[in-house]
Amino acid sequence: MLHALEGSQAIAQAVALCRPGVVAAYPITPQTHIVENISKLVADGKLKCEFVSVESEFSAASVVLGASAAGSRSYTASSSQGILLMAEVLFDIAGMRLPVVMTCANRAISAPINIWNDHQDSMTVRDSGWIQLHCADNQEAIDTSIQAFRIAERTELPVMVCMDGFVLTHTLEVVDMPSAEQVDSYLPPFTFKNKLDPKHPLSLGTLVGPEYYTEARYSLHRALEKALPEIEAADADWAKICGRAAGGLLTVEGPENATTAVLAMGSVVSTLTESNEMLPGNKRVKIIKLRSFRPFPIEALQMACQGLKELIVLERAFSPGLGGILGTEVRAALAGMQKPPQVRNFTVGLGGRDIPMSTLSKLINAAKAQAPGGFAILDVEPERLPPEDR
Repeated sequence: MLHALEGSQAIAQAVALCRPGVVAAYPITPQTHIVENISKLVADGKLKCEFVSVESEFSAASVVLGASAAGSRSYTASSSQGILLMAEVLFDIAGMRLPVVMTCANRAISAPINIWNDHQDSMTVRDSGWIQLHCADNQEAIDTSIQAFRIAERTELPVMVCMDGFVLTHTLEVVDMPSAEQVDSYLPPFTFKNKLDPKHPLSLGTLVGPEYYTEARYSLHRALEKALPEIEAADADWAKICGRAAGGLLTVEGPENATTAVLAMGSVVSTLTESNEMLPGNKRVKIIKLRSFRPFPIEALQMACQGLKELIVLERAFSPGLGGILGTEVRAALAGMQKPPQVRNFTVGLGGRDIPMSTLSKLINAAKAQAPGGFAILDVEPERLPPEDR
């Protein structure tokens, strides 16, 4: 059914449809509205679950760790410094193979303090072992949140659903909210074969010495690799129920014969797609929306890049002292191709800086001047820099 909802409110309703047994919450901008709306659903009797208000994000992650290990479908949400405070526990949740779902309302990392959107927070914990799925709009965020519970429970891996803070979380959109019957037909009741049970004692997260640690980490790596078809299947099966696909691992739009493509994640994809449609036909490029950042879809990306001469990677985070994070990974992923495209790499929109419709044209022109293997921040303003950095 169609509703005009703020992004955070829509996510709260989508999570409630999945019937979590435990929700742990600590507020942080711009994530607060999500758990605030969930708490109201619980208070109004529309969601029957244990809603735990905790004293920190570290505690929120710890609560869902314990709840999931005890056999309860569990959910939390956070952002920015909250994700960093959770980091220790996020590694534990993944290493213990617990199917927790979390929404990351992407926000810049301090210092300086900034509450607006970029992707530095989720990128910082990219090696924790969580599946990371990025959403381009609020409808995708709704559908991906529902899919995340199925993916997590089938793979026994935690899933982080990344949606851009403010740009999506605080934007009012008309969205199609699925019915409880649709979600129930898609998502079976929660079961976890390794749950802690006094009748069948076992241990989770015990000490492992050098003789087994490598194998434990390798198993986690293999589990993430094996999750790739589960992510695709979850999206395809959801499309059969509601008629919508969220994008599988990645999607490609634009002229089939285009030899230049722009790859991006999150809400900037919508801006790029609309901008591309405004260009003259012979100037249009392909737009590659990368939905699955972890696990990284190497084979799918190589297929999407067949026939390309140039791939421009646009990202909203970077690694100081190196350059692009996503761009570096894309270059590595395409190295196995017989004729890989030249990869150009740019960062844009850090700390919530506006990304206007003119960005695509500016990006294409800047790529012509960038040397292969290069990196640049596309929207840096030289006059705002100290003289020695200009």
